[in-house]
Amino acid sequence: MNSIIRALLAVSLSLFLTACPKTIRPPPKPAEPTVPGEVPTADLRGATVYEVSAKDSDIRILVYRAGTLARFGHNHVMTAAGLTGKVWINPAMEKSGLQLAFPVGQLVVDDPAARKASGDDFPPDIPAADRDGTRKNMLRPEVLDGEHFPTITLRSVKVSGTAGAPHILTHVTIKDAGHDVDVPAKVAVEGSKLTASGEFDIKQTDFGIKPFSVGLGTLSVKDELHVAFRIVALRK
Repeated sequence: MNSIIRALLAVSLSLFLTACPKTIRPPPKPAEPTVPGEVPTADLRGATVYEVSAKDSDIRILVYRAGTLARFGHNHVMTAAGLTGKVWINPAMEKSGLQLAFPVGQLVVDDPAARKASGDDFPPDIPAADRDGTRKNMLRPEVLDGEHFPTITLRSVKVSGTAGAPHILTHVTIKDAGHDVDVPAKVAVEGSKLTASGEFDIKQTDFGIKPFSVGLGTLSVKDELHVAFRIVALRK
């Protein structure tokens, strides 16, 4: 009997971030559509503008298991495909900024290469059925609700620091919730190519998402998600 319970708990963890509501609620009002890469309010005068290259960029969202039974589940890597947007660099650093967007429906779950690149906590042995199940549950209304909120956006609010090591206060919007996150970055410009890289953490609860938990917390997903990025953009 104990082995059956453990197996069921292990399968449950693969359905990460799933939090079933106690009552049935109508679907939320769809968010206003966003236009990836559009910068409607930024002052680009005097700035050098770079267009994001999706094929050369990499955003990985690392999801960690937790609880006393964590060994029966998996950590997960979500990779953002279809990234679009702009980065602009102004001689006055505070006038620099970025706007990025990627479609929720194109998030890739546990790509083997992405897991390998993410370190020893992400062994490359996730069954295809587990990946498919995780992705299906990730898109549910209780989690990312990809049907009604198809885009995740990141927009700079304030930029400080130096051109090579800026701190970017970034407004992240997931579903219908927005939250400001401090994002330290390393930026290098070589000819017409700009590369920005860094890491930061966000909390699911900041966006109204209840982290998955079962068995009074003995098997759960950490509230904190770790984001690692390498953005490549080309001068327009």
